[in-house]
Parts: sequence; structure tokens; C-alpha cells
Amino acid sequence: MKEILAQFKELKENFEKISKELGNLKKENKFNIQKLGIVRFNPFKEIGGNQSFSIALLDGNDDGIVITSLYTKEGNRVYGKPIKNGKSEYLLSEDEKEAIEYAKRKKSKFNPEGKQASYGAGNQATSGGSFRSY
Repeated sequence: MKEILAQFKELKENFEKISKELGNLKKENKFNIQKLGIVRFNPFKEIGGNQSFSIALLDGNDDGIVITSLYTKEGNRVYGKPIKNGKSEYLLSEDEKEAIEYAKRKKSKFNPEGKQASYGAGNQATSGGSFRSY
């Protein structure tokens, strides 16, 4: 009987230790990338296909980054914007907002068909607020 009680005591101690470790892992995991949203699109109506994309990488607090790649036949431009609580201090394009919303819903959402986007000369959302012409 003493042996069984000793085993129960040991099991209880192990369970408490594992529960504490699990709690610590949950706290630490909040800061890992947990959510992904990606949207493919064609930034220019007259040329190319859906080779451009916006991808949002967020942690459990909806903090992270959104990265947008704009592909043209002349080259590729990549923009990154920080995200805090699901929002950015920089102007976001509709595609970036959509990628963030997909990620916030904890779905790995991918738009394989792509869609038409409204990028081009004068769209300040693509460059974080500064004007760039294409």
C-alpha cells in the first residue's frame, strides 16, 4: 500500500511539473508565428498574371509583418510593414488588409486564382506612404 501511495505522490508531482511546463510553453508560443494569410493578385490590368502577393505572418497577439511583392516585367519590388494588434501605422493596400484578415482568422488562406488589384503609379499604400511610380 505504501508503494502505491508513493507512486501516486510521484505521479502528482510529475503532473504538476508537466502542467507548469505546459503553461510556460503556452505563454512563449504566443510570440511565435501562428497565423498566415496570403493573397495572390495581378497589380496591373494590362500585363502579367497573378505573380504578385501579400503575405501576413502574425503571432498569437496579431503582431507581426505583412510582406508584399509586386512583380512586373521590369522587376520585382518588395515591401514590408510591421503589424501591431492586427493594424499597421503605415497605409495598407486592400490586398495587405485581406491577407491580415485571413491570418487573424487563423486560417492558412490562399487565393490561388488571384484577383485584380489596384496598384500602380500614385498608389501610396504599396510603398508605406511614399510615392513611387512604376
